[in-house]
Amino acid sequence: QVQVVESGGGVVQAGGSLRLSCVVPRSDRRIQAMAWYRRAPGKQRGLVATLITDDGETGYADSEKGRFIISRDSAKKTVYLQMNSLKPEDTAVYYCNAVPYPFDWGQGTQVTVSS
Repeated sequence: QVQVVESGGGVVQAGGSLRLSCVVPRSDRRIQAMAWYRRAPGKQRGLVATLITDDGETGYADSEKGRFIISRDSAKKTVYLQMNSLKPEDTAVYYCNAVPYPFDWGQGTQVTVSS
């Protein structure tokens, strides 16, 4: 398996912050973007944020705009998701992967936001 590895999740109170990390197993010139996703209990996995590898342009789901920041450290093959002003509805397992040629999915990292 060639999979990404996510980390940084935890339990935090509403209004708190967490920074998630995603280590990519190898460089691949076919990768056009890196993305963070999340799967809340009882829901399908949904897109949270994207980062275009060529120019660094970022994009966010409406509910995350202004609260989450996606960034990268290319030397470390790591993508980050800074999450601020967390809400209970942000509780989910968070995953990252490459677009449009994803690696094997990792285990994700659990984020739990208490009210």
